[in-house]
Amino acid sequence: MEALESLESHGAISLIPVLCVIVAAVITRRAVEALLLGTLIGSVIISVVTETESSWWGTWFDFTLAEIGDSAYYIIMFGMFGALIRLLDDSGAALGFADVGAKVANSRKKTLIATWILGIVIFIEDYLNALGVGVAMRTLTDKWKISREFLAFLVNSTGAAVCILVPISTWGVLYSSQINDLALIGMSGVEAYARSIPFMLYAWVAVIVVPLFCLGIIPLFGPMKKAEARATSTGKTFPDWYYEGERADELGAGIKPSSAWNFIVPIVVMVIVTLISDFDITLAVIVSYVICFVMLFCQRKVKLGDFMDKLVLGFKDMLYVTMLVLIAFMLQDVNDALGLTPFVIKSVAPVLSPGLFPMIAFIVVAVLAFCTGSFWGVAMISFPIILPLALAMDVNPFLAIGAVAAATSFGSHACFYSDAVTVTAASTGIRNMDYAKTSIPLIMVPFAIAIILYLIVGFALA
Repeated sequence: MEALESLESHGAISLIPVLCVIVAAVITRRAVEALLLGTLIGSVIISVVTETESSWWGTWFDFTLAEIGDSAYYIIMFGMFGALIRLLDDSGAALGFADVGAKVANSRKKTLIATWILGIVIFIEDYLNALGVGVAMRTLTDKWKISREFLAFLVNSTGAAVCILVPISTWGVLYSSQINDLALIGMSGVEAYARSIPFMLYAWVAVIVVPLFCLGIIPLFGPMKKAEARATSTGKTFPDWYYEGERADELGAGIKPSSAWNFIVPIVVMVIVTLISDFDITLAVIVSYVICFVMLFCQRKVKLGDFMDKLVLGFKDMLYVTMLVLIAFMLQDVNDALGLTPFVIKSVAPVLSPGLFPMIAFIVVAVLAFCTGSFWGVAMISFPIILPLALAMDVNPFLAIGAVAAATSFGSHACFYSDAVTVTAASTGIRNMDYAKTSIPLIMVPFAIAIILYLIVGFALA
């Protein structure tokens, strides 16, 4: 309870920037502009409520400079992602892998299930999951006229959900260390986290419903159904905007498949380097890019000058992605300055009861994760508050941990301006708003099921 009292917030006005972003995104169907509006409005509010000498413009500029400096790691990472994708595509390595994969995934349903399985296998890191699965499967899914929107849903649905269910992933390690630092349960953070995994109900349901959608057991509906109808009937796997220029006509022009090993080896190297470098995904993708280039150069598939050419083109391809992520991080900073998370948690705490605790905790943290796009940040604030509250109310602590962790994975799936969705959209070749329009309705299925399950389990264990 002391942690709850120590939180600082500027009250209900902290909701204004996020609400403006959501409304603007719905109206304009554009993510960057909506996020930019949110940061500007937030800067105005901060300059007024804190009564600083700096103007709102100066406040916004300070946020911008600080985020650019803090996000240099991500700028390099996204640029190198783009460079590796360029190299794999232009060299025919992706096509070569698709040809081999087609021998196993030799039908539409098998391809969908193979995408789901690959998403489960690459559980170490959600960025690695999005990049590896998206790039590996998009050529093959194109062959079977599977829409890129559905591919993006498959990729991101197994990203954070699988990561939190495995204690040795980046998510598991971070959350375990956070729980360990609290020292409230009388056991190690790893043990407490492992015992909480059965209660990460949203994550379990999110992973399970994917093959049900793939096999048609749960029929597709809404915009995703229309996207799949477009792909199967016309062969246009990309959203309609993609075909407005000449870009689609140039896709794959003059590219011949090369050895599948040119794709497999760099991806495997990236996974191995990620593991041995303490989850340094930027280092991993740089090493993977160099290995890929050396292999292709030795086979005379690329020239020496292509090393820098693909590098520059890759950074150019990821310019929009990088801008989106940087502005999303700025919005997170604005939300933190206004105290959005403390305000919401303080507002909800008085209505908590032992039976309702897991469900309300899940919903509140899920909404915060969706609104802020800061999943680890929300978890860092929520664990020191939710866990002591659970213990004080005699609620199963492992159930509370599971609810918080599962809620952040929902945010990773649903927040259309988050880094997770941005990487997924980039690897599958669509825009964030395409993902939001088609995937969020489907994500609401496991979300609704999880709410019901937390309600049942909450009263059963109360």
